Amino acid sequence: MQLVKENKKGRKGKMPKKFSVKSGDKSPSGGLTAKGVRRYRAANPGSKLKTAVTGKVKKGSKAAKRRKSFCSRMCGMKKRLTSAKTARNPNSRINKALRKWKCRC
Repeated sequence: MQLVKENKKGRKGKMPKKFSVKSGDKSPSGGLTAKGVRRYRAANPGSKLKTAVTGKVKKGSKAAKRRKSFCSRMCGMKKRLTSAKTARNPNSRINKALRKWKCRC
C-alpha cells in the first residue's frame, strides 16, 4: 500500500509537473488531450475529469448538459476574470477552449 501525503489544502494526490502542448498533454486547439486527462487521473485517483464535448450531441443528453454547464461557467470567467486584452485575443487558452467546446458567448 502506497502512502500519499496530503498537501496544504488537505487534498490527496500530486499534480504532474507540467501540462504542455509540447508534451502532448494540452491540445494546441485548447483543453487537455486524452493523454493529459489520463496523466491527471493517474496523479489524482478517484478523479472524474473528462475530455471536451466536441461533437454533435442530442439535445438534453448528458453530454449536452455537460457542455452547457462548461460554457456557462467559462463564459462567466471570461467576462469577469480575464483582462480585456486576453478576452479579445483569439489565441488565449480560454478562447481556444470555448471554441473547442462550441460555446456561444
